[in-house]
Amino acid sequence: MSTLISGEVDVMLDGFERAIKTDPDFEACPVRGVLDRIGDKWSTLMVLTLALRPHRFGELKRAIPDISQRMLTQTLRDLQRDGYVARKVFPTTPPAVEYSLTDLGRSLMLPLSGLVEWAVRTRGAIEAARAAFDRENV
Repeated sequence: MSTLISGEVDVMLDGFERAIKTDPDFEACPVRGVLDRIGDKWSTLMVLTLALRPHRFGELKRAIPDISQRMLTQTLRDLQRDGYVARKVFPTTPPAVEYSLTDLGRSLMLPLSGLVEWAVRTRGAIEAARAAFDRENV
């Protein structure tokens, strides 16, 4: 996994600054729209689970046991709407439904794996920062 060097970060921030000056409408920001979806409480976990293999609804519910049935349904619908997840209905009685990542959903795995790697690597530092903050702000 490559690490952004200072110059690359500067180029990225320059591009962000130009974009803000060109169109400061944050509601229309494409990055915000994408991050709102994949950054919610359940979507990233759902995408990571589906990256392993296609799952049926019940399998997803067992793989993510603390998600409610309502949230599982809504998250799957949202991910389908954005093109990350495909829903396939099999002609059985009762109908079997399987969910899998689309090509777009699979393309998310590389940047998402970098974020997951970063989160695992920095978890201790984040927890220490939270504890220090909490001690100072009691």
